Amino acid sequence: MTCRNEVSRAGRLIGTLILFAAMPSAAPAQDQPAWRSFTSAFDAYARADSIVGASAVLVRDGRIATRRAIGVADRGRGQRVDDRTIFHWASITKTLTAVAVMQLRDRGLLTLDDPVTRWLPELRQVHNPYGPMDAITVRMLLSHSAGFQDPTWPYDEGRPWEPFEPTRWEQLVAMMPYQQIHFAPGTRYGYSNPAYIYLARIIELLTGDPWAVYVQKNIWTPLGMTRSYVNTTPYHLAADRSNRYYLVRDSAGREHVSERGRDFDPGVTIPNGGWNAPLDDVAVWMAFLTGADGGDAARRRSYETVLGRNTLEEMLRAVVPAGRAESMGLGFFLREGNGRRFVGHTGDQGGFRSFLYFDPDLRTGVIAVVNTSNGVRGDASDDGFREVLRKGLEALGP
Repeated sequence: MTCRNEVSRAGRLIGTLILFAAMPSAAPAQDQPAWRSFTSAFDAYARADSIVGASAVLVRDGRIATRRAIGVADRGRGQRVDDRTIFHWASITKTLTAVAVMQLRDRGLLTLDDPVTRWLPELRQVHNPYGPMDAITVRMLLSHSAGFQDPTWPYDEGRPWEPFEPTRWEQLVAMMPYQQIHFAPGTRYGYSNPAYIYLARIIELLTGDPWAVYVQKNIWTPLGMTRSYVNTTPYHLAADRSNRYYLVRDSAGREHVSERGRDFDPGVTIPNGGWNAPLDDVAVWMAFLTGADGGDAARRRSYETVLGRNTLEEMLRAVVPAGRAESMGLGFFLREGNGRRFVGHTGDQGGFRSFLYFDPDLRTGVIAVVNTSNGVRGDASDDGFREVLRKGLEALGP
């Protein structure tokens, strides 16, 4: 899930897949029936939605077991999707923000029950018919249970003067007197992109670092995620960046794929949807989340440097129900079925659509991403995405 119109749709699609670890590829998992069933659904979805390029990975015990690549990263350049292709991960970024908040909690800089207004007094301008804004806590922001609205930006007519998302904190503050809390805070789930911008603002105020700098120093660098970044692509990675595409219908009713450019500015929404990376970096992130260190003592120490296992397990416990057979933890969606537990997140922004889910007990997971958004098929596109997610979970074992 992520931002703007795409947020609401993605919010309904939680309950999905994942992967992990950027280590040497393992054996013929591609020959297993569950993976073949997943790739068949993945390919069918790509064809039906006119996807230009896509990629998926199955991971077991911190090792990439098999990959799937479809189509091209950039049509104009004839650049095919490969292992180095850099995609945009949209709301999967929120998992980084959540871990960063828990780092600060473990360092004694905040507690999960602290009122958010302790750092962001501006939020007292938001109308709350259920009580004082001071009752909203850090825990509620992390678990999408604070009652804030879903989208960050109310302007989505596609006019030339509209930025993709707000570009400055002051723009969000200016809108606060014209917003309200939608339900009693802490009583239920309600997906909110602004909630994660507020968390990022707290991180910045407590550490003195911009969100991206903090994440680089405290997550990406210690884990060795050297090809992760936000906003404009660094020069040395530019050749690997995927373009982004939309399937649209013109005034004559004809469908065509529109190219939107490799880079775009997520503005202040970077902490809830700005991460760019190849699948291997996302796999490293998932290896960390599952504690899959391959018996490597140095890797285990790097994991503990970022966040202790007890804290990660705390994040994967349910806080509020989030729909049928699923709930919301601290930054992660949790789904149970057939006696198994799956954890992860989805993403949908700027033409990219993605998902990442894993079985924390078996340390198996799947990650997938496409570089094309379908604005024509509507619910049919969503149904295809759900089917890919379902097949992905089936591919995770036992």
